[in-house]
Amino acid sequence: MDAVDRRILAALQRDASLTHADLGERVGASSASCWRRVRALEEAGVLTGHVRLVDPASIGRGVNVLCNIRVRSHSLEDRQSFEAFVQSCPEIVECFSMSGEWDYLLRVVVADVADYNQFLMDTVLAHPSVAGGSSHFALATTKYTTALPV
Repeated sequence: MDAVDRRILAALQRDASLTHADLGERVGASSASCWRRVRALEEAGVLTGHVRLVDPASIGRGVNVLCNIRVRSHSLEDRQSFEAFVQSCPEIVECFSMSGEWDYLLRVVVADVADYNQFLMDTVLAHPSVAGGSSHFALATTKYTTALPV
């Protein structure tokens, strides 16, 4: 990966809708070169998917909760069960397997505290592999980005 590839990655992380011609102008390469490079980055698995980001508050999902989870067992079957459960819950937008005191960290987006309480009590804590949890409500978002430093 050279400097032009890195400029392509940075530009596409800011605006994935750029045409190859516009991308070429921004990174100092020809449209055809950009097309070839983007295709190569996709084939290498460096670039994946095309998405549009949605403002959570505009769709009534303005509350972010970070939820630590402790599982009952660390067996492969229980971990796989919990991780499959996480994949099935649209409210859970990020999940990290953690080191330390807690086993998982979830980022949950909901409408309000009551919505989260219902989701936590009726869904998350009701899952057979979950032993307990601890919730932390985000008061404000001071930084949010999907762009990685390249």
